[in-house]
Amino acid sequence: MQMLRPRVPQVCLGAAMMALLSGCGYTHTALFPENIRSVAVPIFDNRTVQYRGLERDLTEALIKEIETRGTQMKVVRSDEAESILTGSILQVQQRVLSLDRVAGLPADVEVTVILNFEWKNQRTGEVIRDRRGFAVVGRHLPNRTFGEAYEVAQHEVAQQAARDIVTVMQSNW
Repeated sequence: MQMLRPRVPQVCLGAAMMALLSGCGYTHTALFPENIRSVAVPIFDNRTVQYRGLERDLTEALIKEIETRGTQMKVVRSDEAESILTGSILQVQQRVLSLDRVAGLPADVEVTVILNFEWKNQRTGEVIRDRRGFAVVGRHLPNRTFGEAYEVAQHEVAQQAARDIVTVMQSNW
């Protein structure tokens, strides 16, 4: 009996670890609906006046994110796709978070992109996902030693928006 007691804590620890790992959120279910294997992603509409090019960055990032997220989904032309993901960039807001102490210029800027998107089954007309006023936030450091151009922040926000949109597309299957 004495020989078994030192192993009891190890066995309990091992069982606890197995219980924790089994509930870590990993699953073998499909990330997208199994009956939809293709999606068209036309260039998003950009309703902003001064942030041109964001629609192209976002659309390109979405296509890459869908195809590299480890899913069976393929991005194809609209006339070949089983589903379509459309959207509009409604607004881009910039908010100064801090100023440079010496020059008084913005040192850290928060960029918020607000958009709508809809993912629709083209065969049935059913809306699979629909989000309005979807906000994505990024940061911009314009006044560092080699200050970032706004285009860097725009690219990063587009990448984040693509990740967030694909996460919404994958939810609840």
